[in-house]
Amino acid sequence: MTAHPAAAPAVRPAPAGPDAALPPLFAALERWSRERPDDPAVSAGDGALSHAGLAARTAAMAAGLSAAGAGPETAVGLLLGRSRDSVPALLAVWSLGATAVPLDPGHPVDRLASALADAGVSVLVTPEVPAGLDVTGVRTLDPAGPPCRPSAAVGPLDVAAPGPDTCAYVIYTSGTTGRPKGVEVTYRGLDTFVRALAGLGPQPAGLGLNAVSPAFDGWLWCTLLYLVHGQGVALVDLSLDGLRRAAEAGREPIPAGLRTASLTPSLLAAHGGALSGAEVVVVAGEQCPAALAGRFSRDRRLLNVYGPTEVTIAATWADSERGDDVSTIGRPLPDYRAYVLDDDLIPVAEGIEGELHLGGPAVARGYRNRPGLTAARFLPDPFQGGGARMYRTGDLVVRRPGGELEYRGRRDDQVKVRGHRIELGEVERVAAELPEVVAAAACVLGSGQTLGLAVVAAPGAEGALAESVTGHCAKLLPEAAVPATVRVVDRIPTLTTGKADRDELARRLAEPPREEVAGDANAREREVMAVWAEALEREVPGPDADFFELGGHSLAAARVVADLRRTTGLRLTLGTLLSRPTVADVAAELDRLAAESGAPETALRTAEGA
Repeated sequence: MTAHPAAAPAVRPAPAGPDAALPPLFAALERWSRERPDDPAVSAGDGALSHAGLAARTAAMAAGLSAAGAGPETAVGLLLGRSRDSVPALLAVWSLGATAVPLDPGHPVDRLASALADAGVSVLVTPEVPAGLDVTGVRTLDPAGPPCRPSAAVGPLDVAAPGPDTCAYVIYTSGTTGRPKGVEVTYRGLDTFVRALAGLGPQPAGLGLNAVSPAFDGWLWCTLLYLVHGQGVALVDLSLDGLRRAAEAGREPIPAGLRTASLTPSLLAAHGGALSGAEVVVVAGEQCPAALAGRFSRDRRLLNVYGPTEVTIAATWADSERGDDVSTIGRPLPDYRAYVLDDDLIPVAEGIEGELHLGGPAVARGYRNRPGLTAARFLPDPFQGGGARMYRTGDLVVRRPGGELEYRGRRDDQVKVRGHRIELGEVERVAAELPEVVAAAACVLGSGQTLGLAVVAAPGAEGALAESVTGHCAKLLPEAAVPATVRVVDRIPTLTTGKADRDELARRLAEPPREEVAGDANAREREVMAVWAEALEREVPGPDADFFELGGHSLAAARVVADLRRTTGLRLTLGTLLSRPTVADVAAELDRLAAESGAPETALRTAEGA
């Protein structure tokens, strides 16, 4: 780990007068680099940084970015995955008052290219440009090479004082037009959010879990929550690739001894067993089932956090420590405003359902290059005046007598799948780009963990259309937005309004196609097939079926392993499913474990009718 020079502070304001104050984030970083210089600040698969090392690394990367011309309103792409350099790179951008554009190397190249072009990225920080990504006109910086490499010539980190309305970062979210839209968040919003975070007060030291995609603002939540309070950020990959790497290395996906953890409810349900020692658990990104909230609020602090990207990461939270009902989304953060309004923007009474509108200084600047959409969603705030704006969320809520907000669902076709915000219209428009597709309708399947898609084929194009649509979607959409089930249908069910009946569609897609019939299978294989069918919400055709070819994803993999452990009493590993993903292979491993342990095989005898 790199130590910072003892003769100078690790972080200081840019030359703007001797009394210039550090922004709240950098004031917190300066404190911890001074008070706890050797404590861990970042832990990742490629190494770690202490608080002092983080400050030094940030200073070096800021020098490199400055030499590349980065400054206020300069868009800097960050394509670093879950590397330890992802944290100092972000801080370096902010120290210069530039605009960070977080990207995920796991996203399709076409999607990355769209974000680079739309954001106007002029500098891209990445150790390697993905194959096929055109970076013509973009200066690329390797975080491990000059001029970003730490050296004795690099002094303490100088922090600029950007204008409050300058863009701090752009996050790309799903868009109804078939292409993602970029949300522009200001430095005013970032500072407002960090000040609100500071009031939470978890204890310093130790590590907090960050398992979020680096392209989403949940990654910022997980990073800033810990750093502001003197904890370290443990960057963990719970995608299929990450789970495979952990299995190959013989280690658990989530490290032991975490002090704080932030996960979507889906991830918490799948991996919560690894968090027995965590003092604080945060759920965010999806509606949290009351039973899950109750389970993880026993004997520890639980925060249920809600917030669209358009209001700087988070807007409300329920906190078990202050006695909130953590099955709700709680109350607004300090300096945030929450209005429950009817269609005429009139406040509704307590207990009456209305649309949630959010106001305050953390409301984003708008959507990049989308003035029409910005005007439609960012409205004048009639309750504040003075040019203040509020964001129309599209979320339906009820305000309880105590002030807590109860989430009731969406007004539109936006959904959350495994914590990812997805516009069903985007999925449908991407599918309809294929000339063989006459019509398309998407829906969330029963578990809420996967999407289904029905397509109507052009005459004579029925053949392999489902496979073509899946492949096309995989090239353009994030993994969570790629439909797990694609079915060619004669017509799409509709409501009396003429719109797609998504509930009826989900029911039909859950039914197996007539041609899918299980082949010859023994009792153990039938047991595995039954568990898979429930998790994947589709028929499993036979012993040769491949879990991932059937649409299996990381959460489904964790679930089926847990279910098979419970029903068989055998310690099946996630690594077995990842490396040998057919029904026959998993069944054979269960038979081997049973023979090795000599354990009673109740489930198997039941399946055989014993």
